[in-house]
Amino acid sequence: MKQVMFIEIGQGIDLHGQDVSSACVRACRSAIGHNSMPGIRSVLPEGDIDRMQVEVTLGVPGSHEAVDLQAVRDAFPYGHVEVKVVQGGLMASSGVLLRDQGDLSDEMVIVDAVVAVGY
Repeated sequence: MKQVMFIEIGQGIDLHGQDVSSACVRACRSAIGHNSMPGIRSVLPEGDIDRMQVEVTLGVPGSHEAVDLQAVRDAFPYGHVEVKVVQGGLMASSGVLLRDQGDLSDEMVIVDAVVAVGY
C-alpha cells in the first residue's frame, strides 16, 4: 500500500459456540461499521473504488487455521482485501455453557482487528 488513508480498530466476540470466524467478521464490522469515506474516490487511482487496498490484521486466540479468510474478506464491500492472522485476542469464560448454542466449553472467543485502508 503506497498511501494509508485511515486505520480503524475493532473487536468481535463469539459468546457461544467458540466460532473464531464469526468473532473475526464481527471485529471487522466493528472497525468499519461507523465510517463513511465520501472523499476516497477522489484520491484513488482513476477514482476506482475497487482499486482501494484494505489490509486487515486479526489478533486471534487459538488455531489460526480455523479462520475462514473468505468470510472475513466478504465483510468488506469494496477493494482488494488482504488478511493477516496473528496470535492475540482472548479466550475467557462466558460464565455459562449452553450446549443448545453449540458450546463445547464455557469460553467466549474475543478477536481484535486493525483495518488499514488506502491505495
